[in-house]
Amino acid sequence: MDNQIDDIMDLCCELSKIKEMKAAVKNSGKGAVMAGGGAFVGGLLAGPVGIAAGGAVGGLLGMWMTSGQFKPVPGIIRELSPQQRQKLYSDIMAILETLDWRNYTQLVALVKGNAAMQQGVLDAIKGYITKELRAEVQYGD
Repeated sequence: MDNQIDDIMDLCCELSKIKEMKAAVKNSGKGAVMAGGGAFVGGLLAGPVGIAAGGAVGGLLGMWMTSGQFKPVPGIIRELSPQQRQKLYSDIMAILETLDWRNYTQLVALVKGNAAMQQGVLDAIKGYITKELRAEVQYGD
């Protein structure tokens, strides 16, 4: 069973790497707080014009604070706890339940050869990351 879990985790890493999936696990709230805080302070100091200026400045500060905070999804998957790995495994196996494979190479070939199954796995990875880890997912650079 552990080999199967490892195969599924490796498959998730492989597919998310191909799609260049990244996730912001932390600090996305800081950017929003900075933008809102800047608008609030600007509004207190200069009224409606200050709201716009403060929001712009706060937004830029928030962007600067959170830039580079996205991590590649394969790295996130590798850092999952055993309980988290089990949950992701269960989510993926719900899609691959009819699939029979002997090793990782065969698993990858079977999933990559079936576009619907591949998309299902990618959707499950994204769903897991957004729901369980409360993270935002991005594709590509």
